[in-house]
Amino acid sequence: MVTHKVAVIAGDGIGPEVLAEGKKVLEKVAELDGTFQFDFTDFPWGCEYYLKNGRMMAEDGIEQLSKFDAIFLGAVGYPGVPDHISLWDLLLIIRKKFDQYVNLRPVKLLKGAPCPLKDVKREDIDMMFVRENSEGEYAGSGSWLFPGKPNEVVIQDGVFSRVGCERIIRYAYELARKEKKTLTSISKGNALNYSMVFWDQIFKEVGEEYPDVETHSFLVDAASMFMVKDPKRFQIVVTSNLFGDILTDLGAAISGGMGLAAGANLNPERKFPSMFEPIHGSAPDIAGQGKANPLATVWSASQMLDFFGHPEWAARLIDIIEEMLVEKAILTPDLGGTAKTNQVGDEVVRKLAEKK
Repeated sequence: MVTHKVAVIAGDGIGPEVLAEGKKVLEKVAELDGTFQFDFTDFPWGCEYYLKNGRMMAEDGIEQLSKFDAIFLGAVGYPGVPDHISLWDLLLIIRKKFDQYVNLRPVKLLKGAPCPLKDVKREDIDMMFVRENSEGEYAGSGSWLFPGKPNEVVIQDGVFSRVGCERIIRYAYELARKEKKTLTSISKGNALNYSMVFWDQIFKEVGEEYPDVETHSFLVDAASMFMVKDPKRFQIVVTSNLFGDILTDLGAAISGGMGLAAGANLNPERKFPSMFEPIHGSAPDIAGQGKANPLATVWSASQMLDFFGHPEWAARLIDIIEEMLVEKAILTPDLGGTAKTNQVGDEVVRKLAEKK
């Protein structure tokens, strides 16, 4: 029996509620399969931990997490703790320390999911964003000069290395080749005359090794427009840290909402644990009310199963999410239903057992 060791950081707000359902679903999958099991270890890190201890995670937190195969993250952020602290001292430090340089964000309009776009067919929205996840605009490099003075100056650097750009672009080319899909690079070379010109150059260089992959390139403003007006243009998309962060939230808005948005932070070489998370945030305004939608967490659980080499079970979870969206019987309020968070998780478990 294979054991997948998973660190669970439920975090803040609705995080504990949705992560409980994600764990429940994964445990049911393991029970039904019988060839593997999950060993979950919970860590109480997050904003509440910060308010008590002055830090978002234990001092040796990275060392503790390094012993696991994967990390399951709920949400980070809560009133009273500045966002730059909650983000940089937990989520981003994990991404950087474990070199999780690939952020995979599916933007796919599932059957039954609401879409605000007019005259768009379900198959028109089926993208996979490959976001650079380790450097770029989120490298944390810069200076704050003369604070509080009339001549105060803030400099925020974008850090783009050849290694960093090449490896994420190559990952995207490999994915496009494997899935026989087009690959689109999104940048802003006309305005960012160093970083994005460099990015465009590397995209072209690496592309010479993949003559079989059809490629396109868009400026980020044009890409934003086309995602709304003509989303079928996009299949596999590769882009920088900042642009990927923004565009995938736009993607969530056109493909069912944040309650269906999942993400994987991958270290493809598996030298370090990868991390899987719903990306809807901590939503403190509805925390503890049973209103949180756990389907994004179920989708991120699907990504984890795929990562662990269980693609059939990963696909099964996506099918179940679609069934529930079509049936509309057991959904949370954000999707027009009246069900509680745990009831949605229970329905996923019921459907898993039913399909066995």
